[in-house]
Amino acid sequence: MSELVLPEVELNIYSPKDPTEITVVENYVCTKESSPNFVRHVTFDVSGTELEGRVRAGQSIGILPPGENEKGRPHKLRLYSVSSPTKGEGGKLNLISTTVKRTIEELDGKLYTGIASNYLADLKPGDKVKATGPSGKRFLLPENEKSFNYVFFATGTGIAPFRAFIKELYEENDYDGHIALVFGCAYRTDLIYADLFKEMDEKHENFHYITCVSREARRSDGTKKYVQSSIMDCAPQLDPILSQENTLLYICGLKGMETGIYQNLAIKGFSEYLVLKSDYAEIDPAEWDWEEMRRNVKPGDRTFEEVY
Repeated sequence: MSELVLPEVELNIYSPKDPTEITVVENYVCTKESSPNFVRHVTFDVSGTELEGRVRAGQSIGILPPGENEKGRPHKLRLYSVSSPTKGEGGKLNLISTTVKRTIEELDGKLYTGIASNYLADLKPGDKVKATGPSGKRFLLPENEKSFNYVFFATGTGIAPFRAFIKELYEENDYDGHIALVFGCAYRTDLIYADLFKEMDEKHENFHYITCVSREARRSDGTKKYVQSSIMDCAPQLDPILSQENTLLYICGLKGMETGIYQNLAIKGFSEYLVLKSDYAEIDPAEWDWEEMRRNVKPGDRTFEEVY
């Protein structure tokens, strides 16, 4: 296998105490319009700042919402994964994009709206935003990125870095390895960037777009379709990629999604993507307890995890 070397990256050029100001240039819905969830693609112009040309795909930028909380303190910084490739949105180094879902929840009988997500979702072209970053030094493509195959697992806005990675590999590097993108959501209307990935799937024989819609069609045994179930259900597409020594695994989305992925990888015999502590390797993976897994099953050197 080719040596895995992650690139050196710059971190925290701008801090919460010394942010920069960037300008919104586009803000549009990136799910199907009929979706009950509101997910938007937001692009910023960072011209004239130190962020220009210095943010890699896989990193995040921080957003500082204006105003104060109920205690009179400034709202906290929120990090958002970059969804544009390293060379910028549309190949323009001054343009950086991210993917934002409005947070609207009911807690204890009261409606709660996320401060940062709704602030960003409401922005119009021309609006100014205080930003920090970049953040993140591990959830990156390797320096010799064309030497590897990739399996990407995403839920929700965890799709953001994978949009960046996939665009970078195909649009900038004439990539000829294999990529599988597995995306999970509740309903078909929640598919993010679906048209882009469908087009990629049709255009490139080495790109495999797999969707797991949990609250619609069921699996043959009656259980719901989650990202981890694709490891079993989509073996013809995934097994040939996972079995290669030069395949890297990336997981991004809601915390907890990694547990089922790791268990099914082990059941299928792909334990090289994992590190098993103590004597856990002696236990049948089908019998693994999810609580105990948190302590005994960790990502291996070829697995990159960013869950929240």
